[in-house]
Amino acid sequence: MSLVIRGKNIAVPENAKDYIAKKVERFSHHLKNITETKVELSRERTGENHYVVEITIDYQGTFLRGERRGADVFSAVDAAADMMDRQISRYKDRLQGRKPRAAAPIKGQIPGEDAEAEGALLIKVKRFPIKPMSPDEAIDQMELLGHDFFVFFSDDNNRFNVVYRRKEGNYGLIEPELA
Repeated sequence: MSLVIRGKNIAVPENAKDYIAKKVERFSHHLKNITETKVELSRERTGENHYVVEITIDYQGTFLRGERRGADVFSAVDAAADMMDRQISRYKDRLQGRKPRAAAPIKGQIPGEDAEAEGALLIKVKRFPIKPMSPDEAIDQMELLGHDFFVFFSDDNNRFNVVYRRKEGNYGLIEPELA
């Protein structure tokens, strides 16, 4: 497993890097063959809990992500590592089929209205590797990442699709078509 520790507008102290490496090492005991673990540490200027730790695990193309805040670097790392332990446990339970979802995805429904904010700027671009998957796998990925939607390449129709969480708790599936 490769470990990438970086600070966002902050220098990560050597003792914090050692502490993070020790905490992250336990993830590989629960999940074998973790490809990469990224830990990003940042500091916010407001509030008491102003250290933010974001951990992203790449497990054979499946991403598990957790973010926690703390008053100091070490408490934030502890909180994020505990959250990742829960994420890993939940992921392993899903793999073993112990926790079925409440409903199947609903096709063809688009959430909300198209609202364009005037003067809005593109402020962040994310790139990540993508593998073909079923809508159920995409829902699992979305839940593991803690997002409300997930873009994926469908192995059913060989197109990019989107799954999303609906207000009532069910899921929706968007299958775009060129006009």
